[in-house]
Parts: sequence; structure tokens; C-alpha cells
Amino acid sequence: MSATSEGPGPEAPSAQRPDITRSDEAWPPDGSATEEHDYRAAFRAATLPMAVVDHEGLIVTANEALGSLAGTAAAALTARSAADLVDLAADARAWHAYREVLHGRRSRFRCTRRLKHPDGRSLWAEITVVPLSDARRALPGGAPGQVLLSVADVSDRRELQQRLRHLQMHDPVTRLPNRALFFERLSAALRTPPRESGAGSRVGLCYLDLDGFKAVNDTLGHRIGDRLLAAVAARLTDCAEQQGAYPAGAPLVARLGGDEFAVLVEESTGTEQLTGLARTVLGALQQPFDLGGQRLSVSASIGVVERPVAGTSATGLMQAADTTLYWAKADGKARWTLFDPERNAHRMTRQALSSTLRPAVERGEFTIEYQPLVALADGAVRGVEALVRWNHPQFGMLSPNRFVAIAEEDGSIVQLGRWVLRSACRQARRWQLDHPARPPLFISVNVAVRQVWDSDLVSDVAEILAETGLDPALLQLELTESAVMGSAGRPLRALRALSDMGVRIAIDDFGTGYSNLAYLSRLPVSVLKLDGAFVRGFRYEDGTHPSPADETIVEAMVELAHRLGLSVTAECVETAGQAERLRRIGCDTGQGWLYSRAVAPERIAELIGTRAPGA
Repeated sequence: MSATSEGPGPEAPSAQRPDITRSDEAWPPDGSATEEHDYRAAFRAATLPMAVVDHEGLIVTANEALGSLAGTAAAALTARSAADLVDLAADARAWHAYREVLHGRRSRFRCTRRLKHPDGRSLWAEITVVPLSDARRALPGGAPGQVLLSVADVSDRRELQQRLRHLQMHDPVTRLPNRALFFERLSAALRTPPRESGAGSRVGLCYLDLDGFKAVNDTLGHRIGDRLLAAVAARLTDCAEQQGAYPAGAPLVARLGGDEFAVLVEESTGTEQLTGLARTVLGALQQPFDLGGQRLSVSASIGVVERPVAGTSATGLMQAADTTLYWAKADGKARWTLFDPERNAHRMTRQALSSTLRPAVERGEFTIEYQPLVALADGAVRGVEALVRWNHPQFGMLSPNRFVAIAEEDGSIVQLGRWVLRSACRQARRWQLDHPARPPLFISVNVAVRQVWDSDLVSDVAEILAETGLDPALLQLELTESAVMGSAGRPLRALRALSDMGVRIAIDDFGTGYSNLAYLSRLPVSVLKLDGAFVRGFRYEDGTHPSPADETIVEAMVELAHRLGLSVTAECVETAGQAERLRRIGCDTGQGWLYSRAVAPERIAELIGTRAPGA
């Protein structure tokens, strides 16, 4: 009789012990010879295999049921090691618990073993070892310090448990391991120490879902959808079982839910193995499916992650796989994408910025710098553009292109934009009060289209102007061309109300969006700001040949704007040659590094009423 171990089970409370284990008080106290004879007769005739074992672990006596289980006569078991008979020394934990009972330091021991019956069949047996009480010493050979060992066949119960576990751990539609079993295997793979040769020290995962599977369910019904899932599962299993170098055996294919599947490669040999598997899977799924007369073609997007086991958690691996699957979808679907740490770091940065953007306004982490707007005719500073900066405690000083798009996506641009507008107007009014003898500077503030839609911009502007005392004519609001050119309904009414209030409206980056000139005749626009891409074609000083097309376009736009009563500001003016050419063709205002970068308000105060540097 051979055995495999499962380790000791929990001790059952004394109230649940069978009658034979009851205390002396539960038995007649006279200890008559008749009762001893009854005990002995019951022990020998019992169908439950049992043996009395001494404190050294040797069998004192065994019943016929145990002899039958061992394939020998009961008497032949006398003086044999009970532990050897049922393989209790198979693992250290079981052996220690068993010895504790023999030495009287433990009240009970129980474990499960897989035993080999003499007829060749295997059975699962529950081994129980309990000390003999005074009453039990009536058993054959019973004496102080001995224990009773019993062996119960629990094969039927074990088979039922395994059947129930299989149902619990497998998907009923595809017959694949489900999410619970997948994570059990993944966790086990990550707990396994690497081999000395290095094999097994890496793990890989292909995480995929079907593109457009919902449309199959919606149009053809869930019955066809389930058949498609089962067919996809079969192809994935074939791909996993194709001949390849898999030290730990074929990869585990699991259905995680819906149309999501995972292929787990334990003991991965590297990235090439995983990307090769992903290519095989894509190729297999691109072949049409014939589902009882329904011929369907599907595609899948796959996120591929491969990394060392050391330092990897199941949660971290799945997060990386989920992110990579999202990239595959965003990149066009029907493809696999390999996890990119740099791309993920950028995504994590966006998430970190998004989650802290709103509180950052309240914490006062934003500051405003101002870039001069210079009259090209005389070089005087006429106004400034307010440019917000985020002094992030972790990432340092961030320019608007790092966070404004995020703020527009999550709606925090409304709160941030209101703060910028109020701060900029307050600063413009302070300059005016500090320099009453000088012409006041106008302040230009960028406004996102979402501020027009999601807030009462007209009311906000009116309130801020009243609060700060700034003349509306000294406020210029900049909106991008793509936002302004399609304005209708509420946005158009807001722009007209602001213009009626005396606020100037400027179109930023003009020439790069819709460029629908028909809108200029009906929008309350005062200023066009030419995109810097045109101005860069005006370079002379560094030997760059100027672009005739850029000059012609700029000249035409300036002339058109002036005919419509608009002024023109050129962005990205970097050289004196550019400034001179723009002045000659009639451009009104210039902005760029030739004059100044965006600076603190104290530096702007020094430029009021003077010619800008470089002008």
C-alpha cells in the first residue's frame, strides 16, 4: 500500500468525536470482562480499518479491515511502523503532528492520503490518530500511552469535491479555466522560485478581447455569441498547444469574462516567445468561423506583457496587461501591442496630474507668467498674454501643454480658467494703479471652449471686471480657431455678449484650423493671432531662405483682416528680420522670444511705457 500526502487537517472538536472516543464517564465504570470482550469483538469486526499503536509508533494490534486494506493478514501488521503503512512521514508537517499525538502533546491528528489498494485501484483515505482513553484500553493490547489509528475511505467525497471544484473553476460556455483558476495559477507561478539555470524566472501574458463582439450578440443573439466564444476558445487552445519551447508545458488559456481571454506562459523564455504567440493567435482568429451556417469573421486586440517573476505581482501584471490591451484598441484594433514602460510612465503621469489637478487650484500651486505683446510700429509694450504654470510638488514647473488638455477632458478647466482670469485681471489693474501716468496694458487670457459651454462665461467675466475694477477694453479673450469657427447657439451668443460688454475677442493660432473666412464676417472678433508656423518662414539671419508662400499667405491674411477691421498679432517672433518683414507688410503686434519669454509680473512692471528688448 503506497500513499501521497495532503498534510494534516484541522482538529475536530471533542463534541464531534465518535462514541469510541468518549471520556470514561460515558462508559460503564465497572470494566467488566463482558464489556472488554464486546470492545474486542467490535474492534475486530469493524469495517473501518483500525490499529492500536504504541508510543513509538509501532502497531500493537490491527483489525481485519486494516489487514485487507494492506493486502495481508491483520496479525502480520503487528510491530510494523504505522507511519510507514499510511505514509505519514511524507511531509514534515504531518510527521510532526503525528509524533505530537504519540507523545501526548496533542489531542488529535487528521490528514488525507492517497493510498494504493492491493487490487490496483487508488483511494483517498482520511487518517485519524487519537490517544486511547481508559475505556479504550479494553481494546486488544490496549495500554497507557497508546493511540488508536483509523483509516476511512473518502474517495466518493473526494471525487464529488473535485467535480464541484471543476465546475467552480471552469467557464460553462467555453470549458476553459475561468478567472478564479487563472488567478490561482498566476499567483502560484509568481510564488515559484526561479531555477538555478534561470529558466522559470520570467512570466508572460497575452491578454485579448474580441473587436466588436457586442455587435454579434446584438444582431445574431446570445446563442450565436456563445458558439463564437466556444470556437474562439478552441482556436486559442490549439495555438497554445502548437509545438514550441514551453519549459512549464503548454500555456494556460482562460476566459476571464465576456469576450476577454488570457494566455498565461509560465517560465517564459522572453519577449520574442510572447510576441510570436500573439502573432499566431491573431492569424488564427482572422480565419472565418462557420457556426452552423453562420459565417463570421472577427478580429482581436492583444496586450502583451513579459517580465521577470521577481518583483512582479498578479495585480501589477494584470494592470500592465489591461493598459497594453487599451493601447492596442486605441492604435486601431486587430493587432497586438507590447507593454512599453516609457509609454506607461507617461500615462501614469497623466493620471497623477488628472487626479490632483482640482485640489492643486485650491492649494495655490498655479502661478501666472506674462509675455509682452509689442507694437511692431514703435516697439512699445501694449499688452501681455497671461500664461499659467503649474508648480507641481512632484514634477516641478509644468507648462500649459502638460495639463490644459487634461483639464479640458475632466472639466477642471472651468475652475482653473476662472482662477486665471481673476488673477490676470487683478494683476492688470494693479499695474494700472501703480503706473497711472503710463498707458495701461491690456491683458490677454486664453479661454477653452469648454469654459464657454460648461460655465456662464459672460457672468464670470462681468463679475471679475466689477470686482477688480478693470476696464473691459483692457481685457482680451483668446479662443482657438477650431473652437471659434464652429461657434453657434450658446457659444456665439456668449461671444457677442462679451463683445457688447467691450471685451476684445481674439482668434488664436489662426491659419491652422478650419480657416473658414466666412465666419469672420459674423463673429464678434477683434484680433487675429497668426500661428507661428507662418512666421518661422520669415527667417533671414541664420541663412534660412524665406518661404515665398508663407510671406504671400501672411500678407494676404493681414490685408484681409485690416479690410474687416481686425488687428493682427504675429506669434513666435524670434529675429529682428522677422519683425521688420512683419512690420512692412502691416502686421500690428508681435509676440515672441525676440522681445521676451514669459516672465514674472515684476519684470513686466519694468517694461511699462518702454520699448521692448529687441524692438
